[in-house]
Amino acid sequence: MTEAYATYYANVHRGAYAFSLQSTEAYEGARRTVADFIGADPAEVVFTRGTTTALNMLASSWGGASLVPGDRILLSQMEHHSNLVPWQMVAKRTGAELLFAPLDGQYELDLEAARRMVDERVKIISITGMSNVLGTITPITQLRSLADLVGAVLIIDGAQLVPHTAVDVKALGADFLAFSSHKMLGPTGVGVLWGRRELLDEMEPFEGGGEMIDDVGLYESTWAKVPQKFEAGTPPFVEAIGLAAAVDYLAAIGMATVRREDMALTEYALAELDEMQHVTVYGPRNLEHRGGVISFTMGDIHPHDLATILDEQGVSVRAGHHCARPLMDHLGVPATARASFSVYSEEADVDKLTTALHRAGELFGL
Repeated sequence: MTEAYATYYANVHRGAYAFSLQSTEAYEGARRTVADFIGADPAEVVFTRGTTTALNMLASSWGGASLVPGDRILLSQMEHHSNLVPWQMVAKRTGAELLFAPLDGQYELDLEAARRMVDERVKIISITGMSNVLGTITPITQLRSLADLVGAVLIIDGAQLVPHTAVDVKALGADFLAFSSHKMLGPTGVGVLWGRRELLDEMEPFEGGGEMIDDVGLYESTWAKVPQKFEAGTPPFVEAIGLAAAVDYLAAIGMATVRREDMALTEYALAELDEMQHVTVYGPRNLEHRGGVISFTMGDIHPHDLATILDEQGVSVRAGHHCARPLMDHLGVPATARASFSVYSEEADVDKLTTALHRAGELFGL
């Protein structure tokens, strides 16, 4: 990114001069890199500002155009607000109804309950690929089968899934997939919407402006081909170059290795936390069904207080409702603390976490 800013910084797709051409090639090269990473055609990769923007695009452009009163949208109880609020908005606008697949006693998606909800009125199924709170990995293959029963579109929020495991969109079974750069070692301000080409061709643009047009008149315009149709204005091209560098880094490690190490570290952390009397962990125990995100509470210590004490011990955890307030209500807690693992995490980090938790327990008399 520094090289792009310092040596050839110029807007993409706009100029015939050398800097613009070099910038355009780097940007489109980033698109090819991301496409290869998820097994996609580059024309199916749309750069967005992040997962939130991608899901809003789908809710507004696909949902807003296709839903009518009486139609239904199936979500789950564990959705991030980014995969909940946009659908609330489009449901209110179109008269569609929201349904929520529940969780079972193991913090996993209750597929039988979801199956009972799916009928010909369900037009869209939009589900997280991996919960940012519970670490739960959802069974996308089975969700595809449910969608196929009624011809529904299947959307996967992949913000947590893509950084933690190998994803091949041809095998995944989804119609659309959204994910963010900053969750996978890249910069903020850029993300990806992948969609099946025929659906992207059919979908109306989310924003209008420069570069997303084929022809413009005073009263009517026609759209450029995908992906440019969905990239109005100046795109986050330097950030996309940074995302491509992060993708190259992860690809060199190998996502199978990332997943294997993720599972091993999660297993170690769960075993250590289970030894602590006052710690309650929320999430599946089956390692095949979860990723490296562990949410927990400790006695009656408020997670915000707990996070402050851990920070003093050099341990960074997030505390709060994690943009999943309805899930907190379901869990019966106002908030949790959450430890998240990535490729740079190791057992020593878990040891430091448990040592800091013991210190917090001492301070609060647990």
